[in-house]
Amino acid sequence: MSAKGKIAKAAGAMSAATFISRILGYVKDMILAKFFGATGAADVFFVAFRIPNLLRELFAEGSMSSAFVPVLTEYQTKEGRDEANRLVRAAFIFIVIFVGIVCILGIMFAPAIVSAIAPGFLSDSEKFSDTVLLTRIMFPFLLFISLASLFMGALNTRGVFFIPALAPALLNVVTIVSVLTLSMHFVNPIISVAIGVTAGGLVQFLFQLPSFFKQGYTFRSQKPEARSQKPKISDLNSSLITHHSSLSFWHPGLKRIGILILPATAGMAVAQINIFISTILASYLAEGSITYLYYSMRLIQFPIGIFGVAMGMAVLPALSEHSVKGETDKLKEDFSFALRLLFFITVPAMIGLIALKAPIVSTLFQRGKFGYDATIGTSDALMFYSFGIWAIVGVRVITSTFYSMQDTKTPVKIAAFAVLINIVMSIMLMGPMKHNGLAFANAIASSCNFVLLFYFLRKRLGGIGTKRIALCFSKTLIASSVMGIAGWLIVRSEVWTLSGHSLKKAAYLGSAIIISSVIYLLLSYLLKSEEMRYITDKIRQKLGI
Repeated sequence: MSAKGKIAKAAGAMSAATFISRILGYVKDMILAKFFGATGAADVFFVAFRIPNLLRELFAEGSMSSAFVPVLTEYQTKEGRDEANRLVRAAFIFIVIFVGIVCILGIMFAPAIVSAIAPGFLSDSEKFSDTVLLTRIMFPFLLFISLASLFMGALNTRGVFFIPALAPALLNVVTIVSVLTLSMHFVNPIISVAIGVTAGGLVQFLFQLPSFFKQGYTFRSQKPEARSQKPKISDLNSSLITHHSSLSFWHPGLKRIGILILPATAGMAVAQINIFISTILASYLAEGSITYLYYSMRLIQFPIGIFGVAMGMAVLPALSEHSVKGETDKLKEDFSFALRLLFFITVPAMIGLIALKAPIVSTLFQRGKFGYDATIGTSDALMFYSFGIWAIVGVRVITSTFYSMQDTKTPVKIAAFAVLINIVMSIMLMGPMKHNGLAFANAIASSCNFVLLFYFLRKRLGGIGTKRIALCFSKTLIASSVMGIAGWLIVRSEVWTLSGHSLKKAAYLGSAIIISSVIYLLLSYLLKSEEMRYITDKIRQKLGI
């Protein structure tokens, strides 16, 4: 199979698994909206969850996807699997100790952390104390999700993408079960959500263990004659009390990962940092503002997670291998292909969210305590957030390209500048535009981040197919815009102002999405889109046509 085929296949597997997880995530959000609406209790949870979620991006997903995978790929390519296994063991023990200490400190200093992230809550002692409690309950989530991310990186390096990408779905399942079964047992029902998050993180980690061992990884140093034996889950316990060599932190690869992690962490976490800033500023706005921003951000995370994150993670092992072997031309070709294919898929999703914003929010959330006013507040924020989707997904691929070359400094410098832009624009826009200004500032900062990253990557590698990428983007934007106008005309109705009527709304919205999608694909075919041709060719090969 060609490199492009492997990338597309890996991205497809991750997208499918992520799609399942996102759907379950929306089911979870619908349940939370029904139980808690856009109330002060909901604001408390979303602020408390911002803290471990931000640290997850910093210590887990950011470090694993940007620093761990390229170094592990190099060791596996040059030194073999046994040496790669040693590196994974060292990383595992390091995470348990280091992140474990971070969790303990987070629990101890939760009041100070909440004061920093939501200073607007200090005037309400009950809201502040509830946020502190939920923060303490959810801090262990960071350790579990860090270990899950370690396993994901290790499995991705060996070509396993579906199982690691499916694991987050279990987080949503456990949270849903926790709310439905435990909420009535607490004076403050929102505690059930925090318990579900922490338990879900543990399950997400454990779910990947069988695949981890199946790929030959083990937590126990093995003698040469024993390496052919199938590892067992009991290795997890025995390795922690035996075989001193497996507990060593002095693996040279771990040191290299450590050097890469600090700048890579900040670079990959720019989106979470921007959300963090928005949360601080939104705590000074009207009640419900934080919740509007949370739900709208969740909606744009659908295309970002399914396509952007999936493509970024799927392409990283291939790009890392090209970099290790010095195959610069192949690296540039695979980068261009990944970015063009990503734009072809996500730009219409972006336009679709803008055109169908109110119907989408109304269908998913408008029931129970979540009324029409909350729908309008959320859908307006959704529109402004959506303007930055193309840039956010594009950044995923560009940063993966830098990381494959073990360059983590360039992305973090640009990310720091993007954060500064977000702060300035947020302060300027939150007055006249309220919470919508915070969403729009995020989109502006993301766009600046992409443009600067693209410029410096092109400067470093030379020709990266800029004209080809620009042509793809132009055709995609034209087809998507026509599709968006058609979709907007189709859904003009008063039904979206009503609460409930879920089946009717879903059927109406689903029909609009299907018709709009057909229009987009037809226009892409007429515009002779290269990416459209690639996809149709692959479908024909599968069908034997």
